[in-house]
Amino acid sequence: MYQVTLDAELSKAFDVWSGYLDADTGEDPEARARLRSMLEQARAAAAEGDLVSARAAVTDMYDDARETRLPWAPEPPRPCEADEQVRDYAKDELVKVLPLRARDALEIVALSLSVRGSRLQCLPGLDRATRQDIHYIIGRAKMALDLAHPTAVRRELERLAAIERRWGIEP
Repeated sequence: MYQVTLDAELSKAFDVWSGYLDADTGEDPEARARLRSMLEQARAAAAEGDLVSARAAVTDMYDDARETRLPWAPEPPRPCEADEQVRDYAKDELVKVLPLRARDALEIVALSLSVRGSRLQCLPGLDRATRQDIHYIIGRAKMALDLAHPTAVRRELERLAAIERRWGIEP
């Protein structure tokens, strides 16, 4: 599953850069040609299984665009945005990797996590430490979901249930 996530991360970056480079932005044609060449190198490296070089090339593209001051060039997404985007891409790949039963189990657990997390975060009067615990547990659960590890997610759901009981909510 980790490999699926890494592949999805690169696919997303390739799509973002392709979309940008295919658009007529009127920006510096030399810089855009250089970025297009870097994108092709990154794609070639990925196709050959050299994901380290492919990721490095994508990072270089963000750096080059920033240094060249291309106003319409993509910016690296914030970590939480990147994870959300990668999850969307990874879902498409999970169909190929995980059996239906495993995917269904993960979706059920993800739904439960979403509902419980939202319910807890909306509680009035939560102290700062409890709010931090909730965010931490949800983060751990999302990482476990990203790695397709339902047992670990269920463990985090149990931790959320303990917080719910402490605050008088029926799990």
